[in-house]
This record gives sequence, structure tokens and C-alpha cells, in this order.
Amino acid sequence: MRIEILVTGGTFDKEYDELTGRLFFRESHLGEMLRLGRCRLDVRVRTLMMIDSLLMKPSHRRRILAACRKSKADRIVVAHGTDTMTETAKVLGRAIEEKTVVLTGAMVPYKFGSSDGMFNLGSALSFAQSLPPGVYIAMNGRCFPWSNVRKNRDKGEFEALK
Repeated sequence: MRIEILVTGGTFDKEYDELTGRLFFRESHLGEMLRLGRCRLDVRVRTLMMIDSLLMKPSHRRRILAACRKSKADRIVVAHGTDTMTETAKVLGRAIEEKTVVLTGAMVPYKFGSSDGMFNLGSALSFAQSLPPGVYIAMNGRCFPWSNVRKNRDKGEFEALK
């Protein structure tokens, strides 16, 4: 079973510029994360874009949808920024029925060392292997169907709508 990981940017891949105090993108850390996590799955990592999800436009979401549809894998993990992850999940959820797609991200950049990213990536890969076709969001060990999830900005976590 091959799993394709689609990289879109988000906090997973942000780095910190110590001189300016800005967060920026250079390249994806997903390959390094998979190596450090001793991942033994048949995984293909493909970078679609490297942007903050707050900057995503409908065209970016259509690009993610097209990549999911075109993928030969029937199990896909999308590394995505948490701020608009539910919006992208909604676009995918309304259009994808035959594949298992799991969106995940991080609240703290991987390069900070105290990131939740490794755990979230591992969880998303596990959920992608075990869940039936559909679109899901996996964060902090929990998994939610795309139509029943929101980001609780006060708590800094994802939760069910009902």
C-alpha cells in the first residue's frame, strides 16, 4: 500500500530567521521527519506548494484537489497549515469519495524542536492506512471527518462540531 504525502507548506515547514524574527519557507522537512521517525511505509512525498495556509486562494485548493484526484495512490496525507485546513478539507470532502485523504499539520514549526508535527504526521499516516475512503483531519492523536471539525483557536486544538 503506497501512501502519497502532498506538501503544501504550513507550520510543518516553517523556519525561523533569527536576524529578522520572521518565519519563512525554504524546503520541506517531511523527508527528514520520516527518516527520524524510522518510517517503513511505502511513501512518496510530493511538494505542491510552500505557502502559509492563510495565503491560500481557491486556486490553491483546486490544485490540491487535482493532485489528490490524479494521484495513483488511494491513500493520501496532505501536510497543510492549520489556519485554513478545514476549508481545504471541505473542498476535498465534497469531491473525493474513492480515496482516503487525511490532512494534518502542526501548531509549532518542526524546526523549533518542540513541535507536535512528528506526532501528527505519524498519526495521519496511521489513520490513512486504517480509515475507509473519505476526507479527514488528524491532529493531536484525534481524527475527524471533514464535515464535523473546527479549529478551536482559544484552545489551540481541533474539535468536533457536535
